[in-house]
Amino acid sequence: MIAKQRLIIAVTGATGAVYGVRLLQVLRELGRYETHLVVSAPGFINLQHELEMKRKDIAALADVSHGVNDVASAIASGAFRTAGMIVAPCSMKTLGAIAHGLSDNLIARAADVTLKERRRRVVVPRETPLNLAHLRNMVALTEMGGIVFPPLPAFYGGPKTLERLVDETVGRILELFGIDDHGLFEPWEGLAAPTE
Repeated sequence: MIAKQRLIIAVTGATGAVYGVRLLQVLRELGRYETHLVVSAPGFINLQHELEMKRKDIAALADVSHGVNDVASAIASGAFRTAGMIVAPCSMKTLGAIAHGLSDNLIARAADVTLKERRRRVVVPRETPLNLAHLRNMVALTEMGGIVFPPLPAFYGGPKTLERLVDETVGRILELFGIDDHGLFEPWEGLAAPTE
């Protein structure tokens, strides 16, 4: 039997909790990934406010749920093998902690582990406009091998609903991990030449 690949999903207090939830839903539907969830205290507030979800609701979407202050958790160690980590949404506080190696909670520690072990690391920052500190932290994370993936909507595919916009972002994030059988959006094939 082939073991499932492990993916860490973190949800922080930035707006856009739907991205983390949708990632967990899709990974569960695919059935080939073991998800490890960690949510910050502000992340739980946003889940309640934006999606009317309780702790137990999001925990039920993950295979394993870890407490944000449990720095002795398995995902705090590089010996615990994962395919990587996605922070969606990622607050500027969390982005700063990751960019500067401040492992003050399990989200920042797990991110530090994925970076030091050279595993895929994706943050989905939600803030606008961006100040210089935000931009510098994004540059620092990128220079360390992390991927900054702002959830900017693409309109060229003609999405008709908010759900389709979320799905395209989630699908593109998953493709960064080689997960391309999700069916969440149609890839861009280019435009046909205009007819006279």
